[in-house]
Amino acid sequence: MAGSLNKAILIGRLGRDPEMRYTPSGQPVANFSIATDETYTGKDGQKVEKTEWHRIVVWGKQAEFCGNYLAKGRLVYIEGKIETRKWTDKDGVEKYTTEIKADRVQGLDSRPTEGGYAAAPQYQQRPQAAPQGGSANAGYDDDMGPAFPSEASGMDDAPF
Repeated sequence: MAGSLNKAILIGRLGRDPEMRYTPSGQPVANFSIATDETYTGKDGQKVEKTEWHRIVVWGKQAEFCGNYLAKGRLVYIEGKIETRKWTDKDGVEKYTTEIKADRVQGLDSRPTEGGYAAAPQYQQRPQAAPQGGSANAGYDDDMGPAFPSEASGMDDAPF
């Protein structure tokens, strides 16, 4: 479709450490959430603070970067595309999940090192198709769907 664009750019803080998994073929995938904040004055003149949570999925070497360098509370820059996918939960109910499939992740604040603080390196991965096949170690998040888009059924019901 000419003239369309699916691009998401976010700067926010990780709500939890990245969850690392590997597909049966060995492809790394990281899942985590980031929070973006906004403050504005409401109609009544009161200050309003709003937090929006975004589910992030990262594949390949970029996922390994996330697992090695990112942790809860880190400020990160995320660039990718918005994807919504349909999946079936363990009770057979169809659900939808919207997430950011990141192709660029960069740590914006410094992380502690032995000699002080240093900025985390940045890596960029080439876009690639999601792998096919199942994985017995992938879990569900009741609100978010399966960890791997291609594994919408037949998964353990361990918490995500």
